[in-house]
Amino acid sequence: MAWRGCVLKWVNTELIRSTNTTLRSSREIPHYQQRYGFRQEAKRPDTKKGNVVQKTKVSPSEAGTQSLPPPPKVPRPSLFKPLMFTVGFTGCSFGAAAILQYETLRSLVRTAQDEEKSEKFSQDMTYWHDWWNKLSGFQRQLILLVSMVDDFWSSLSKGQKTVTGIIALNAVVLCCWRIPVMQRSMVKYFTSNPAAKTRCLPMVLSTFSHYSIFHMAANMSVLWIFSSQIVAILGWEQFLAFYLSAGVISNMVSYTCKTATRSLHPSLGASGAVMAVLAAVCTNVPEAKLGIILLPMVAVTAGNVLKALIAMDTAGLVLGWRMFDHAAHLGGALFGVWYVTYGHKLICRKQKPLVKLWHEARSPGAGGSRSGGGPGVNGGPGPK
Repeated sequence: MAWRGCVLKWVNTELIRSTNTTLRSSREIPHYQQRYGFRQEAKRPDTKKGNVVQKTKVSPSEAGTQSLPPPPKVPRPSLFKPLMFTVGFTGCSFGAAAILQYETLRSLVRTAQDEEKSEKFSQDMTYWHDWWNKLSGFQRQLILLVSMVDDFWSSLSKGQKTVTGIIALNAVVLCCWRIPVMQRSMVKYFTSNPAAKTRCLPMVLSTFSHYSIFHMAANMSVLWIFSSQIVAILGWEQFLAFYLSAGVISNMVSYTCKTATRSLHPSLGASGAVMAVLAAVCTNVPEAKLGIILLPMVAVTAGNVLKALIAMDTAGLVLGWRMFDHAAHLGGALFGVWYVTYGHKLICRKQKPLVKLWHEARSPGAGGSRSGGGPGVNGGPGPK
């Protein structure tokens, strides 16, 4: 009978342990509920009359629903600062171009006068022959290489020389995209996004920004092809102002469309400014024949090419295509058409008072009444 009593005592002990374990586990459930978002109601303070404190039990489903806040609504970004920046930057660009054109013509006049004086003085060729004989072989090769580069540079047109600098800037920015340390700064300053904190400066810098080598090659090749014609029409000073202003205006149009459709995503590239250059040339010479890259035997007029590009970008904007920033393309194309048709003459008229003030400040005591005061007094040259 002793072993029977031991067994009964052991069974009662195990039952007591299992009961305590069950009670202990049931008290740990609120702890896990709090950890996974279940909220426990705070205890109410006891009253002086000794009333029993009642707790409100909240089901896990109700508590979990209450802990999830509704998704916040993204406010529509304001476009007032980008609009004011676009107007101010465009005006300053064309004003600086007028002053730069005045200074260029002034320096050309001085250079012509200096060349006339230098022609009267000639040195004996024996001096340069002796100087060449004193050079080493490496120095002679270096001078010949510099001379070849100078001959190549001299063979380029003014438009191609101007575009060479733009291509170099785009290449530098493309290399900066490959540096991991600069990724955050590149996204902040070299991509345009109406929802970003920095919105004005990227409207200019994103015009020189390309992440893909193919994207940059396509834009710069088109710019290289049409650079000679557009610079011959405007001059390299006005062309730079036109190119920069087209980039900012195309980004402003892109900002407006993105804000209206709430499609707030970043974009980059010189496509808007390049479209403005292409539209300006096609509008100025609509009957010119243009070849297609993949089909060189097919020639299409410049006017038809411009109409096709505008129609394609309009369809992409209406249908919501995301491959390109069609709003920026349309903004650049419309600005190029407007500038060649009306804008250039209007801006030249507006530049006359500015150039006159600059001439009077540049030549103190001369005034504007003196004849032959300098080039560009009457507003600078018009289209070439």
